Amino acid sequence: MQQQQGRQPELVEGSLPVFVFPTELVFYADEQTSHKQVLTLYNPYEFALKFKVLCTAPNKYTVVDATGAVKPQCCVDIVIRHRDVRPCHYGVYDKFRLQVSEQSQRKALGRKEVTATLRPSAAQEPPSPRPQEEEGRLKVQLADSVFFEQTAFQTESRVVSGGPSLLTVLLGLVCMAALMLPTLGEQESTVPVYLHLSVNKKLVAAYVLGLLTMVILRT
Repeated sequence: MQQQQGRQPELVEGSLPVFVFPTELVFYADEQTSHKQVLTLYNPYEFALKFKVLCTAPNKYTVVDATGAVKPQCCVDIVIRHRDVRPCHYGVYDKFRLQVSEQSQRKALGRKEVTATLRPSAAQEPPSPRPQEEEGRLKVQLADSVFFEQTAFQTESRVVSGGPSLLTVLLGLVCMAALMLPTLGEQESTVPVYLHLSVNKKLVAAYVLGLLTMVILRT
């Protein structure tokens, strides 16, 4: 009886929430910089996760490191490049599926799907969101999607990804700025009192900055 109470409930396949940002990728044919997008996979759990990226149109995209692992309470950037920006692909919706599982298991504990589309130009963006008819058409188009693995493109080096994401750099700058602010209780300072930080807040900023530094060094 005690052994049954001590066991943790086994996760059901497909029941684990997967946290990915963004949930939609938009590529623009006339903007070379938009041909490379970054998906960030977050792992807020106390155990490591391994992931796999699948796609409905693998020949159109290059996924850097389509399989990998995420440490507990960490995140990983997945670089996706559009390889075929011909006009015949304008307006076509593809899907990426991120499957996650525990390191010691094969079954997918959770999955998250991200849509991807190619548009001619950012200047031709519609002024308002897609109408309900377009949303319905999109759901029908993607309802019976077949996903394929991106195994053919896993050999590309992560160095080509261009370094850390913009979000990582911005968080690092915020932490550095926090550490440079006066500590709460300092008298001789021209900085307004409301910008003085407590020692605990500065310790948190230093800890986050250390984590970001490790992430940057690994990219």
